[in-house]
Amino acid sequence: MGGDCAPDVNIDGALLALNDDPELSIQLVGDRALLLKKFSTKKIVESSRLKIVHAEEVITMEDHASQGMRKKKKSSIHVGLQQLKEGKADAFISAGNSGAVMTVSILVLGRLDGVERPAILIKLPSAKNFVILLDAGANVDCKPTHLFQFAEMGRLYAELVENRIHPTIGLLSNGSEESKGNELTRATHELLKSAKTPNYKGYIEGFDIFQGNTDIVVCDGFVGNVVLKLSEGIAETAFHWFKIEIQKNKVMALIGLTFLKGILRSFKHKFDYKPYGSAPLLGINGVVFISHGGSNAAAIRNGILTAKKGVQSQFLSKIGTQLAKKHPSIKKEELA
Repeated sequence: MGGDCAPDVNIDGALLALNDDPELSIQLVGDRALLLKKFSTKKIVESSRLKIVHAEEVITMEDHASQGMRKKKKSSIHVGLQQLKEGKADAFISAGNSGAVMTVSILVLGRLDGVERPAILIKLPSAKNFVILLDAGANVDCKPTHLFQFAEMGRLYAELVENRIHPTIGLLSNGSEESKGNELTRATHELLKSAKTPNYKGYIEGFDIFQGNTDIVVCDGFVGNVVLKLSEGIAETAFHWFKIEIQKNKVMALIGLTFLKGILRSFKHKFDYKPYGSAPLLGINGVVFISHGGSNAAAIRNGILTAKKGVQSQFLSKIGTQLAKKHPSIKKEELA
């Protein structure tokens, strides 16, 4: 029931995913009467691979995450995560209220040992392939310990899932000098240094992200979500601007568009969230993925298939095992 165009795009995306992967089965969680009506319109029937799980309430984008958790306990987010907890599903994916997904995930599934706050992990394009950024929007208000744990989860994900050897970590700030930053970044910086975090490179600035100067970028969810939306907006605007400039000259329009079409498409594709479709919510004791609210059917399909890959990679158990070991140089009083 989540997303700007729900439930239609979610139904259509599920059908695309089922068509692509014959081993996949999907539960659509939401208002059964509404979904059956949509099924009828689209000439779809329930089957062993596509089922409806009824949930009578919906947490909207306007609902505050904590209020939605308390007041709408029969929401599609609650019910879907409960399916995951009971082993009736292997992964949960939503394009709805990301704050609510995080809050209800903590309530229903709990956190991995050593994690205070989960984080949304995304990939951003860079001159050196891509960088991992977290948090991309799960936590708008963070403590230094939260960012410290984001760095550790990002490092483990890069090593265990992306096969990055000795991934480097940067803390996003408004300057590379140690005197820069705010209270949060300065305290986090000291914590990462004192804990001797492997391959921690200190502060990085915004332009360092797309240069790929570190493998992992750590920030709070407020900043991370702004970075994500800004990068999407710049790519869309630049693509539009290129087309306008070329079309101003009719000769260039005929010649330029022919030669540049593929390049422009490739440029736009690099900043497009649709090929990934969803991003993992790390730190939760379950495989939970969050999709862009503006996802179309293709993005939902890709998000579902990405979630399946997440299950197959066993990143949850791998990261959980490593986090539980605790870094030997970190004392409990240092994390207080």
